[in-house]
Amino acid sequence: MHVSGKKVLVTGGSRGIGRAVVLGLARAGADVITCSRSENEFATGLAAELKEIPGEHHVVRADVTSADDVAALIDECRVRFGRLDAIVNNAGVISHVPFAELDLDEWRRVVDSNLTAAARIIQAALPLLGAGASVVNVGSRVATVGIPLRAHYTAAKSGLIGLTRSLAKELGPRGIRINVVAPGPIQTETETPPAVLQRYQSMIPLGRLGRPDEIATAVQFLASDQASFINGEVLNVDGGI
Repeated sequence: MHVSGKKVLVTGGSRGIGRAVVLGLARAGADVITCSRSENEFATGLAAELKEIPGEHHVVRADVTSADDVAALIDECRVRFGRLDAIVNNAGVISHVPFAELDLDEWRRVVDSNLTAAARIIQAALPLLGAGASVVNVGSRVATVGIPLRAHYTAAKSGLIGLTRSLAKELGPRGIRINVVAPGPIQTETETPPAVLQRYQSMIPLGRLGRPDEIATAVQFLASDQASFINGEVLNVDGGI
């Protein structure tokens, strides 16, 4: 997959799927800027690992729900790279709340992090995106099936599909592609309780959770020149769930 020399922004890259995406792109020859909401051991560890990979890579602090932080992040990309060939909107949050108890602040927190932030990043970055650029939004398989206790998260990820399909038609004439990668259950640094693990394994035909690198590979494909005619699509990476 040809991403060598591409200038890429990945939001929320300090851990989990985002970290795998950042490292995968960097190792494939892309120059990567990524962000973390706070300066923590995950961000510090990622920065150290990226120093060992050839290319120009940077980890910066930015909260993608903040308009000022988004503006500063895009300006960082402009100053360091001059352009963006790909954006991966990975940053997001999740919580588990019965709908009857879901207050407006938590609704807004989850929707702003998973949906509004992606729209804001794309809009702010438009001057840096030229013909051939690719935007990959990291969604979720739950967007089309739903799941209890996560109405706000599911709504946000469903909205991400709508945003993607609309922008694919609006930005396509400029040569900008936009797609969604929708992961199923993925094993990250967070330990999965045995009961939950067993339930997921029984639901997934392949009998296991996915790995972050398996999502990163799908993201890299959509960001690459090999996916040059794929636009407005949702790629489920879920083990057949």
